Amino acid sequence: MAVSVNTVYTTVLYILNKEQRGYVTPSEFNSISDLVQKEIFNSYFPNGNQQNRKNQNNTENDTEFFNMYKDIAYKLYPFEKEITFTYDNVNDSFYNATSDVIYKIGEVITTYNGQPRYDSITQLVSKKDFDKITRSRLTAPTKQYPLFITTNATPTGLNNQLAIKIYPQPAATDVVNVNCITNPISPLWDFTIGSVGQYIFNPVGGVGSNSVDFQLDISEQTNLIINILKYFGVVINDPTIIDVAAQEAQAVEVNEKS
Repeated sequence: MAVSVNTVYTTVLYILNKEQRGYVTPSEFNSISDLVQKEIFNSYFPNGNQQNRKNQNNTENDTEFFNMYKDIAYKLYPFEKEITFTYDNVNDSFYNATSDVIYKIGEVITTYNGQPRYDSITQLVSKKDFDKITRSRLTAPTKQYPLFITTNATPTGLNNQLAIKIYPQPAATDVVNVNCITNPISPLWDFTIGSVGQYIFNPVGGVGSNSVDFQLDISEQTNLIINILKYFGVVINDPTIIDVAAQEAQAVEVNEKS
């Protein structure tokens, strides 16, 4: 379940206005919210790596609802997608032609359509290692054990794109499916102006509305509010807000990692 952009904004405004500390416009909220969502999203990877080391050392809590490594992996589910890459005959590579922006590439499955048909897990190697591997007939990639390297390509009519080159080279009729982590979509609190100049929220999914909820899991709602408040303390030049929000954010982080 996603975090409601309207719930976060109204909560932040309530906290700021409770003691007449200032007001933050929707455009300021939208900019800071995008930044905070990306910060929380980016923190999953080093935090997950840290928890995985605990797992390997048998110091991780492995009870059903208290495994932090699994909790962090679960929070990535809104961003995990399988994308079918498109063949680019100009660069002899495959690229992401969808609107999703890829953050990380995971498992790549290459389907060689033919007789026999192969659905092969394709291994990522560096260009340096690939040059070494292909020099020997014993280690050269095959349709059962293909390899890929990452590169850049500029398909016709598009800007520079992340692309992958697969060996043996699939035909245009073959299929390349890539399990990816995509970047979060920017949240947006869309509004209209009321009769007395007030901001009226356009609900997510409403007719003509451009509002977008946070993609983060509902468990991140408190983190979002605290960290947004931290930045709003800078916007309205209130060091009290900055200090309180920073201390609370630090306490949450220490509790999650300890």
